[in-house]
Amino acid sequence: MPDQDDKDLDMDTRSLTYSDGQNVTYIHKICVPPKQNLLKEFKNTVKETFFSDDPLRPFKNQPNRRKLVLGLQAIFPILEWGRSYNIKKFRSDLISGLTIASLCIPQDIGYSKLAKVDPQYALYSSFVPPLIYAFMGNSRDIAIGPVAVVSLLMGTLIGNEFDPRIQRDEYQRLVFTATFFAGITQATLGVLRLGFLIDFLSHATVVGFMGGAAITIALQQLKGFLGISTKNFTKETDIISELQSVFKSAQHGWNWQTIVIGASFLAFLLVAKYIHLLLVKQGKKNTKLFWVPAIAPLISVILSTFFVYITHASKDGVAIVGEIEKRINPPSLDKIYFSGENLLKGLRIGIVAGMIALTEAVAIGRTFASMKDYQVDGNKEMVALGAMNIVGSMTSCYVATGSFSRSSVNYMAGCQTAVSNIVMSIVVLLTVKFSTPLFEYTPNAILTSIIISAVIGLIDIDAAILIWKIDKLDFMACMGAFLGVVFRSVEIGLLISVAISFAKILLQVTRPRTAILGKIPMTSVYRNIGQYPEATKVPGVLIVRIDSAVYFFNSNYIKERILRWLTEEEENLEAAYQPKIEFLIVEMSPVTDIDTSGIHAFEELHRSLQKRDVQLVLANPGHLVLDRLYAADFPDLIGENKIFVTVADAVHSCSSKSVHEV
Repeated sequence: MPDQDDKDLDMDTRSLTYSDGQNVTYIHKICVPPKQNLLKEFKNTVKETFFSDDPLRPFKNQPNRRKLVLGLQAIFPILEWGRSYNIKKFRSDLISGLTIASLCIPQDIGYSKLAKVDPQYALYSSFVPPLIYAFMGNSRDIAIGPVAVVSLLMGTLIGNEFDPRIQRDEYQRLVFTATFFAGITQATLGVLRLGFLIDFLSHATVVGFMGGAAITIALQQLKGFLGISTKNFTKETDIISELQSVFKSAQHGWNWQTIVIGASFLAFLLVAKYIHLLLVKQGKKNTKLFWVPAIAPLISVILSTFFVYITHASKDGVAIVGEIEKRINPPSLDKIYFSGENLLKGLRIGIVAGMIALTEAVAIGRTFASMKDYQVDGNKEMVALGAMNIVGSMTSCYVATGSFSRSSVNYMAGCQTAVSNIVMSIVVLLTVKFSTPLFEYTPNAILTSIIISAVIGLIDIDAAILIWKIDKLDFMACMGAFLGVVFRSVEIGLLISVAISFAKILLQVTRPRTAILGKIPMTSVYRNIGQYPEATKVPGVLIVRIDSAVYFFNSNYIKERILRWLTEEEENLEAAYQPKIEFLIVEMSPVTDIDTSGIHAFEELHRSLQKRDVQLVLANPGHLVLDRLYAADFPDLIGENKIFVTVADAVHSCSSKSVHEV
């Protein structure tokens, strides 16, 4: 039977008998499926598409009070795992939280330069969003906050609308508006269970996009690394404009003190990063060295700030962070654009930023969940990310998501639950409230060094090489994203990669693979003769397999491809003076679905074969396909005795040339 899982189907099983005088062989005939209820079929399709995990299953047969508790736990997972929380776990989370806080504070100040916002707003984004996520998220290891790629994306897209130096208020309001709609986008995808949409950003696309963004970010940091004035540096993000700005600024002179500070601490950070990568490759954590890469950025900030302060290097042209506003998050709901043309700008930017942030967070969450062998509910994760960004937009934050560098450090430090995010948030709060004056003399060069060392990890050469080996079209999507980001802009690179990915999908679905099958010697198995050279063709029979669903956009190609196979085979047989083809068997087990155009194409194929005195035979069509073939009365057209369970049955029938129903 083709679909043994459909146990509720009451099918009529019949058999065909073939006799060679001594042995009798029984060949099971394909069964006629019962008519499906249209409403039930639609309901099952919707359920499988959007509710395959059956989120309502835990609520069945439960009292109302228990349903309320389960509902709250579904929204706030902390209510579930918090019951088993203990002091041992808290000790691990405390160490992890303090560790990632020491990493996030200098990173946030650096990322604020990419987003073109004041440093306090990046710090705010590591306070409120992680708190929300700790209550609503279901990943134990992910660390929340601003990230380099999203910061660059926000700074680039919003910078195209408003100049952050001249139109500061408008720029800031659009940041909050984009953050609000990024959160709305993420939460909506989770509530409507549309998380599969982010899968359109393939792994190859993400690898190329991240690599291109890393190079763009690193090149943008050259102005701070070399001591170039912002006025003398381009606002464009492509590599040509950035390098031109670097070389043109040479005539105005670079600041050697800035270069010394940046280069020396960058070397220190890269050595610390190498130790971290070494530990990750060895699969070690909770070692005595895990804190080295985590604390290195903060150590760099402390040492460089102290050096600049005591030497008064800022008077010699070393750019410093300057004063950071010392207060907790002010409300920003009244600054979000809810009308006018800026609303549409914020919506557009928010959707793009939200999708990129979502892709990165989900990838990070799944990675660490697989390492610790637990499950992450993608839809709940999207709701949590969306909620934290919605609340963040109302409390002076910009788009936050999962950070790979912080999450990796969080994992290495031995975190047990999302409480590590709470600890980090509290540390950031105390920093914003009491310690921001300490960062006034922090040189910009050290922030650029921190950013450069962080984004280097986004360039995954090994992954690109593997993509090249596996799939050349995937590699084209990867390079399209990479080159688009590097030579044009972040949004152009993203559009190119998505366009190439869609082109690949269209190419695969409109030109599906087909194959000629042959019999494996000493078996009843039929396989692709191109893959199995020992497979032999059956005289007088051509066996073709279709490796795709048959829809309106590929049905005509499939029909023409089968006829070309037949024409080529007949020409070869004629040249070799061998018997002509009498039967065409189509192996349909890979055909998951067929529409009206597909059935029409098979009808045309049948008529074309009749003119050649070739009979059409089908082997192992699935339940859904068979149901639609019978609905279109296709078996009556070719004859019900021309549909079989297996290719072997069909070949036996064709070879015997006499079929008797029992």
